[in-house]
Amino acid sequence: MTTLRFAGLLDQHTDLPAGVVNVVTGTGSVAGEALVRHPGVAKIAFTGSTRVGRHVHEVASADLKRLTLELGGKSPVVVFADADLEATSRGVAVALLAGSGQACVAGTRILVQESIREEFTERLTAAMAAFRVGDPFDPATMMGPLATRPHFERVMGYFDLAAQDGARTRTGGNRCGDRGFFVAPTLLDEVTPDMRVVREEIFGPVGALMGFTDADDAIVKANQTEYGLAASVWTKDLNTAHRVADGIDAGTVWVNTHHEMTTGPMPFAGFKQSGIGGEGGPEVMDAFTKHKAILVAL
Repeated sequence: MTTLRFAGLLDQHTDLPAGVVNVVTGTGSVAGEALVRHPGVAKIAFTGSTRVGRHVHEVASADLKRLTLELGGKSPVVVFADADLEATSRGVAVALLAGSGQACVAGTRILVQESIREEFTERLTAAMAAFRVGDPFDPATMMGPLATRPHFERVMGYFDLAAQDGARTRTGGNRCGDRGFFVAPTLLDEVTPDMRVVREEIFGPVGALMGFTDADDAIVKANQTEYGLAASVWTKDLNTAHRVADGIDAGTVWVNTHHEMTTGPMPFAGFKQSGIGGEGGPEVMDAFTKHKAILVAL
């Protein structure tokens, strides 16, 4: 709806020639597929799942279309013992639950230094339990529903998988109410890197908590994923922050915050299975333009 409204406003701009901006509505498998295959389309910028991104990449390769792919994520949140635990617990709850977890950069793998693991888990559980779930049009609501019934059923299915694999549910793990597609803020503990709830992008309000010993261990565990979209590091030590941020293989790493996006000089790009190319910053100009060389012999 926002896109259609934006297009309508552009249409009122008399200086914009007709046909410069077009909005084609429809499903991805029909309208999207047609655009990707059309020989008149020279550049594709796609945001969505890694599975669909691979398909777009394959189809677009037929006529060597240029691509920008912003795909899935399983972003680590790394909490060190010297962090402000009260502020960090609230920040990590937002990292996980903003948009009901339906965000590619959501902080869904929560790595906590062992010396504060239990204390921080209790604080985080309390912060998550305080998130008010309800009508997204109610100003008091902090977390709304999931987008569709199939997606709701998919997210709920991960709770059974977690239980079968031996994970412990610290909070949530259930539906909220008996109407709509509301899922309780959920924190899973006692998980291992091989579990599906740790490896796969759930795209819902479900976090998996694991421990680490030191910075080296944190970097290794943060990188135990096929994704590389975003991460955040929570510490008062600037040296630790820079060391860990540099070691994590992700396109964006925040320090003592999460979800902060800019439209200025910083690019937004994914590594590994999280995408190709970037948005924002000077890099975006290269993505949407071509360099041409002309040599004149005089």
